[in-house]
Amino acid sequence: MLATSERRRVGIPSIITIVTDYDPFALAYSEHNESSSWNARYERPAVLAMVGDVAGKDVLDVGCGSGIHAAALSASGARVIGVDLSAGLLELARERLGDGISFHRADLALPLPFDDESFDVVLASLVLHYLRDWEAPLAELHRVLRPGGRLVASTHHPFMDHVLSGGDDYFATLLMKDEWELDDRRVTVEFWRRPLRAMIHAFTAAGFHIVRIEEPDPDPLLATIDPDAYRTITTKPQFLFFELVTSN
Repeated sequence: MLATSERRRVGIPSIITIVTDYDPFALAYSEHNESSSWNARYERPAVLAMVGDVAGKDVLDVGCGSGIHAAALSASGARVIGVDLSAGLLELARERLGDGISFHRADLALPLPFDDESFDVVLASLVLHYLRDWEAPLAELHRVLRPGGRLVASTHHPFMDHVLSGGDDYFATLLMKDEWELDDRRVTVEFWRRPLRAMIHAFTAAGFHIVRIEEPDPDPLLATIDPDAYRTITTKPQFLFFELVTSN
């Protein structure tokens, strides 16, 4: 079942732009991502902790944005390649990291420009919820991973999106709209909400075995830095984290 819903934020400008590409707002989006409590003190430390030790490993960062996660992975000794749909964000990633990391423009709905079994780890940080269909993208991520390779992914928590969409049919797959403020513009971003069982089915159908599903707490320092965000994250599910492995 497909339907649409909207979630809205108030107190932001009246000019609305539907975002299908982050290029016009790449710098503003990158700066927000770098400092946001949800990213810097919650998603990023949690997903990198789940990735674990990557020293000497080949890591593919899909939906790499401006290279914030890629920088951390590289600093930990990984050989990193990043892909993203936004040329603007990729340019910022290249400015951040220079020639040490290769970045490519790629659409996750299409075949990736890499050979079979090229990577030990794939990181998919807050990117899967932008995709209506997971079948082909997950098949590609499985293809480029070596036997026993790991996929670590974070995505919107389905319960959070269920509540924000008005508590309608939890088991439906919905196109949702969120509104952000970027560069003094009211920006509407579209993404897909799906139930947990649909996520699990998509992962297993692609050949992955689920190792862990996590609902982690944020960095304890957030309680002092941003107590409102800390209270929200620790009482209402926000993101969901998966560690998956390919069969040997």
